[in-house]
Amino acid sequence: MTIIKAEKLNLFYGTNQALKNINLEIKENTVTALIGPSGCGKSTFLRTINRMNDLIEGVKINGRVLFEGKDIYSDYDEIFLRKRVGMVFQKPNPFPMSIYDNIAYGPRIHGIKDKEKLDEIVEKSLKGAALWEEVKDRLKKSALGLSGGQQQRLCIARTLAVEPEILLMDEPTSALDPISTSKIEELMDDLKKKYTVIIVTHNMQQAGRIADNTAFFLNGEIVEYGKTEDIFYKPKDKRTEDYITGRFG
Repeated sequence: MTIIKAEKLNLFYGTNQALKNINLEIKENTVTALIGPSGCGKSTFLRTINRMNDLIEGVKINGRVLFEGKDIYSDYDEIFLRKRVGMVFQKPNPFPMSIYDNIAYGPRIHGIKDKEKLDEIVEKSLKGAALWEEVKDRLKKSALGLSGGQQQRLCIARTLAVEPEILLMDEPTSALDPISTSKIEELMDDLKKKYTVIIVTHNMQQAGRIADNTAFFLNGEIVEYGKTEDIFYKPKDKRTEDYITGRFG
């Protein structure tokens, strides 16, 4: 089933058009990779899905983005939308508080105060991010004491704690070492059983390993979108082939 659908989406930063006539359908419980050279619109598109671009001055958007068939601009309050469409950024950004409080932060904001319920959410979220075994004995310690890879999984756990349906990931492993990267890649395979994952990645091999579907962005447009193996091994557009084989980008 389609969970996100962009229709004739255009986005301008002032006079600069960053997205041009984007039409894209994303199926639920899949991992979709957005690839393309720097500045091609993939992160802009990702941030459109949970209305993060609304926070930038001078942004104009036309066209539609539907989430479960409803328009994200007219039918959703942005706070409610961001609860259901979570975001994990390029650099781990844990709050300067305990591991426990990082995870409990979102549920508390949404009105959950019961200690037992919070304990349950913290454990479940950390397990969901494959971090529980590593941190269960130091939940009251500062999250800033974790390694970079652990901090990124903590940020994933923090996002899972408010029970989103979609996880947006903006190059979530680009600041990490190979071992942490492979842990997060393994995690994605698990996460798609419950969530829909959309990931921006510069790493072509990563897209090939983890994504069910891949969209190739170039100069604000989607050149090609389809099953990952088709995009990589049977691209229909010469520009896709040139990018995949490293002729530019």
